[in-house]
Amino acid sequence: MSTTAHIDTFARDNLPPVERWPEFRFDVPEVRYPARLNCAAELLDRMAARSGKRIVIRTPDGQCTYAQFMAQANRIAHVLVKDMGLVPGNRVLLRGPNNPMMAACWFAVMKAGGIVVATMPLLRAKELTEIVTKAEVSHALCDRRLDAELIAALPSCPTLKTIRYWYDDAPDSLDRLCVGQPEQFSNVDTAAEDVALIAFTSGTTGKPKGTMHFHRDVVAMCDLFPRSCLRTNADDIFCGTPPLAFTFGLGGMLAFPMRYGASTVLVERLTPDALLETIQKFRATVCFTAPTFYRQMAGLAKNYDLRSLERCVSAGEALPDATRQLLKQATGIEIIDGIGSTEMIHIFISHTPERVRRGATGYAIPGYEATVLDENDKPCSPGVVGRLAVRGATGCRYLADERQKNYVISKGEMRGWNVTGDAYSMDADGYFFYHSRTDDMIISAGYNIAGAEVEGVLLAHPAVAECGVVGVADEERGQIVKAYVVLKPGNPKDAAMLKQLQDHVKNAIAPYKYPRAIEFLDVLPRTETGKLQRFKLRTQA
Repeated sequence: MSTTAHIDTFARDNLPPVERWPEFRFDVPEVRYPARLNCAAELLDRMAARSGKRIVIRTPDGQCTYAQFMAQANRIAHVLVKDMGLVPGNRVLLRGPNNPMMAACWFAVMKAGGIVVATMPLLRAKELTEIVTKAEVSHALCDRRLDAELIAALPSCPTLKTIRYWYDDAPDSLDRLCVGQPEQFSNVDTAAEDVALIAFTSGTTGKPKGTMHFHRDVVAMCDLFPRSCLRTNADDIFCGTPPLAFTFGLGGMLAFPMRYGASTVLVERLTPDALLETIQKFRATVCFTAPTFYRQMAGLAKNYDLRSLERCVSAGEALPDATRQLLKQATGIEIIDGIGSTEMIHIFISHTPERVRRGATGYAIPGYEATVLDENDKPCSPGVVGRLAVRGATGCRYLADERQKNYVISKGEMRGWNVTGDAYSMDADGYFFYHSRTDDMIISAGYNIAGAEVEGVLLAHPAVAECGVVGVADEERGQIVKAYVVLKPGNPKDAAMLKQLQDHVKNAIAPYKYPRAIEFLDVLPRTETGKLQRFKLRTQA
């Protein structure tokens, strides 16, 4: 590894042992980067110097150029260093919806040599506490409208000492502190292998896993999928729903368009109707969202002028072929499907519109290899269902987590391959077909939800004796969370209790995790040793 620019070496010190790292392959020239690389300089400064007057961010309230956006990121970087005492390597929590300040803060942290820990707006204090504690976050930048849960988390977050809020009128707000700051900033000369961000994924246990990605990984995700499948160009206007806190959203809603001198439309809250209106209003050419949205958009498309729209990208959950066909019939557009993971940072299997195959996610894109493994880590024959494995320019490095050994194979012929937790088959032509998750993760409308986490919240309710949570098939959302609940004696099994339990979950953790279906049982299926038999609950569902 190159000499780090980080003074605070927490992230590097907590990388997995090198023998548990995935094997990185740089088979395509686009991902062979120099030893010193700062992704903000590469994605923002370079384009601002080349085409500073081009629009980079569009919103319902206005727009800004690359030069203006860089100037704001530089001002925030000065605040981070001079007013907040950031030193390279410190972790900075970002909390905000998809808006220009959230985007500018992300780049400011990169410029100052910090490490971004971005969080979704829906997360509650409990979830924020776990993330802050795990990453030993020291600084935070937060949209003032989302301060309540962060303030509630603070008593349990001793490492988090310094917070500034944006969209705030206070004298010490980020907005006020930026006034008068220089519009130029000397970026920290980070190594390509310095950690740039820690992206959290909950996993099946509900205990957060921090996935660490280097500066080179951020640039690599921009030089692979967008180049080979999306074919991005400077005239593109991106829009969509994934939060910037998701690596799917970081790429599709910010980094991808910037790499190619294009622009992005940032809207804080979108419904299917509002997304279609956004495409019409801004003449968007590229849309990123989950299958759930595309299915609903297909039925509404006739009400909007979508002639500008050229490409639609789907990821986050399996794309049903019926949804693909509905959107194609409504718009003429062939959805570009893809699978990625937080651990791999972005999409590694996809296809161009011309090379779509019915029912398939796609093929390994240039820069990656993929295969399907049996229980002995041997490649399966064509058509046989097994565990999806991938390697390439990016890969999994968990923050101080023993679960690294479950994601990356550490011995044998397949040493260094990432195993994603998805059950796939591959045909003789190298196309991959999704079958299910190999673990207990529930994927609903593009969100990963750990059943064990929802169970833990339900069990904290005074009326609940025991419970089991599984994912069940749903036409609109792919899966929904369903809870099987055994109540304590004396509690009614009625609609009022059902709503009470749903509200309890919504108030404790992110609302998208709540059980949309609850069934009351007298007893849960268990083994002789008392282990909950979730497969029986899934079968029953």
